[in-house]
Amino acid sequence: MAATTESVRADAAEAPLLNKKNLILGALLYIVFYGWVRWYEGVYGWSAGLDSFAPEFETYWMNFLYIEFVLEVSTAGILWGYIWKTRDRKVMSITPREELRRHFTHWTWLAMYGIAIYYGASYFTEQDGTWHQTIVRDTDFTPSHVIEFYLSYPIYIITGGACFLYAKTRLPTYQQGLHLQYMVATVGPFMILPNVGLNEWGHTFWFMEELFVAPLHYGFVFFGWAALGVLGVVNTEVMAIAKLLKKDLA
Repeated sequence: MAATTESVRADAAEAPLLNKKNLILGALLYIVFYGWVRWYEGVYGWSAGLDSFAPEFETYWMNFLYIEFVLEVSTAGILWGYIWKTRDRKVMSITPREELRRHFTHWTWLAMYGIAIYYGASYFTEQDGTWHQTIVRDTDFTPSHVIEFYLSYPIYIITGGACFLYAKTRLPTYQQGLHLQYMVATVGPFMILPNVGLNEWGHTFWFMEELFVAPLHYGFVFFGWAALGVLGVVNTEVMAIAKLLKKDLA
């Protein structure tokens, strides 16, 4: 057992503090995937997404929506379940070097969350405005909404949840209670998804394609800006890392 323990400690000491490969591959995963999504929307949005009663709309967009639901629920369950199942039950006993390494891994997760937030709450959300100012909708499940509301939003919610779970299960810094800024940064943007229900209900009664600053859309702005709570998380991270750098990391 002693030899095994020493071996584990040696492996931890040799592991790089920042796994650049995971950082690059993770970023590429989001960028390439969303590049493909944008291509799909560009090709089939105009050719099969203008008439919700057409058979090709069911083929290219409603089936896309159904697949999204299945994959998103499955991914969230598997990813969050894995992070929780493999949690460190002796997290308060890890070495300073291992703790620092985990902080850098946490930063990788935060970078992925930032990329996911950009595509969901910025790129595809702004694109949705231009879509509906150009095309008159005849369904709530427009091609723009299928991608924005039901793909990009769940993806950043899943990523944010993974960030929070990683920090909570592997870093001593987040063991006491619930980190307020982290809750704001993850739960706030998550609340945009329930707000979609209010938004679609409102669009059933009012046409606001020409006025995107209408009060019905205020919820998107309010909850979207909650993502800035991540600055509080960054502040916590900087203080924690600064303390670790003063310790013996050998």
